[in-house]
Amino acid sequence: VCAGRKGGHKGRARQYTSPEEIDAQLQAENKRQGYEEEEQEEGEGATGDPKKDKKSLDSDESDEDDDDYQQKRKGVEGLIDIENPNRVIQTTKKVTQLDLDGPKELSRREREEIEKQKAKERYMKMHLAGKTEQAKADLARLAIIRKQREEAARKKEEERKAKDEAAMAGKRLQSLSLNK
Repeated sequence: VCAGRKGGHKGRARQYTSPEEIDAQLQAENKRQGYEEEEQEEGEGATGDPKKDKKSLDSDESDEDDDDYQQKRKGVEGLIDIENPNRVIQTTKKVTQLDLDGPKELSRREREEIEKQKAKERYMKMHLAGKTEQAKADLARLAIIRKQREEAARKKEEERKAKDEAAMAGKRLQSLSLNK
């Protein structure tokens, strides 16, 4: 650490906005939006100060709020509109603007999941129809197994017939030998 300095230079200039100041900024911004809306409603032919018009419309507002508004707009602040990019302005939608019947936007994951299910259904449909390579290989394998089983059954039947004939021939020999 250098002589004469107690800490880093980056933390000294930080200033935090108090909640009261944030509330005052929000109120001033709401007033400003109200004035702009009134000016749009009145049109270009309106003469008079929007502050005075606002006072006449809303007589229950206190003079302190107008003083706070003037304090916020003094100097260069009146010329330059500075907004806090971190403050989220909540916009309310009217009931007529809501689109309940329209299609709901799906997230990427939901969309991919639906596409995956549809692809799986398509594949299973083609597989059952025998149009996929895997289905063709399965059918060929089943045909080979069916032929092998038929051949095995035929051999078994022939062996059983041969055995029966041998047994019949043996009985004939016995009966012939007994007849002598």
